[in-house]
Amino acid sequence: MGRDEGSDPRAGIEQVADADPVEVARLICLRQLELAPRTRAQLSSALARKNVPTEAAQVVLDRFVEVGLIDDGEYARAWVEARHRGRGLARRALSHELRQRGVPEAEAGLALDGLDPAVDRDTARALVARKLASTAGLEPAARLRRLGGMLARKGYPAGLAYEVVREALATEGALDGYEFEA
Repeated sequence: MGRDEGSDPRAGIEQVADADPVEVARLICLRQLELAPRTRAQLSSALARKNVPTEAAQVVLDRFVEVGLIDDGEYARAWVEARHRGRGLARRALSHELRQRGVPEAEAGLALDGLDPAVDRDTARALVARKLASTAGLEPAARLRRLGGMLARKGYPAGLAYEVVREALATEGALDGYEFEA
C-alpha cells in the first residue's frame, strides 16, 4: 500500500515554493524538534537558512513558546544536567555551550545556579581518578600539568584543578619527597 506524498507533513518543503510561509516555518520547526530539543535561537537560525520571512518565523516561534514546544529554560536545565553528569563539564564550559546555543543569559544563569560547588569538586575528583593511572609513568610536574589541563579544558577554575590534582597525587604518594619549582 503506497503512501500519498501530499499527506506527508515532512514532504519536501522546498517543493512547495508558493506555500504559506507560516506553514513552511511550522513544518521546519516541527521537523527540527523531532530530532532533538532546540532553543528558540537555534530554530530561528534554521528558519533563516531556509529563507523563511522574519515575520512568519516570529509568528511560529512565538506560538511554539506559548504552547510549550520551545522552552529555553527547560532546555538549559536539561543541558546542564546532562553535560555536567555525562561529560563532567564545569560551570564555565557549560555557560559557553549555552551561549553558543542561544540560551538567554537569564535562563542560562538559572540553570547554572542549580550546580552545587561541592558537586563540582567531587566531579573534578572523579575525572582525575579516572585519568590518574594513565599518567603513572610521568614525573609529578608533568602529571600535574596533564591532569590540570584536562580539568581546565572541561571548564574548571585553575585553583580548583590544582588543588584536586595535588590532592590525588599526594594520596597516591607520588609527591613524597618531590619539590615543585616555584
